Amino acid sequence: MRCWPGHKPVFRGAPAAFLDRDGTLNRNRHGQYITRPGQLRLYARASAALKLLARKGYLLVVITNQSGIGRGYMTMAVSKAINLKLVGELRRKGVRLDAVYFCPHVPGDNCSCRKPAPGLAQEAAADGSLDLERSFVAGDKASDLEFAVRAGLKGHLVLTGAGRKTAARLKKKAFRDILSLAKAMPEIKA
Repeated sequence: MRCWPGHKPVFRGAPAAFLDRDGTLNRNRHGQYITRPGQLRLYARASAALKLLARKGYLLVVITNQSGIGRGYMTMAVSKAINLKLVGELRRKGVRLDAVYFCPHVPGDNCSCRKPAPGLAQEAAADGSLDLERSFVAGDKASDLEFAVRAGLKGHLVLTGAGRKTAARLKKKAFRDILSLAKAMPEIKA
């Protein structure tokens, strides 16, 4: 589901940086759900990373599983308020997100939008013209990497959030954080 903006975004045929939220852009609460906007804490280097990705030509598209809704830990309205706080905090730091997509379902719901299913990327592609061939996924969990594979995208692991455990378990190369990844990404030529 698209949370933001309220209208279909205009992607202009550019590639997207599909960005996981919890553990990639903002701190996880040690396995707990963020259930109020006041609990959202961006990583210190997140806004610099997103500015750099935007300068390099990537659209900034947040994709996030929010099963706390399906589990009854928060309402859809509260989840939207949390995502809008993310949008607002980043905007104050000079970052403009292009879209935020989320899945409210629990793992057993068998939906097409819960990562690692590719539904959120498919919804974004249906909303506007994306260059999926040059798009990528950044996240801290195995489900983010599997989402990338299923969506036909390149996947990159960051060591924030659950990233260290994921990298050790998968024996996968990872970036220190989202800024380290942003620095390594190529500039997009129009």
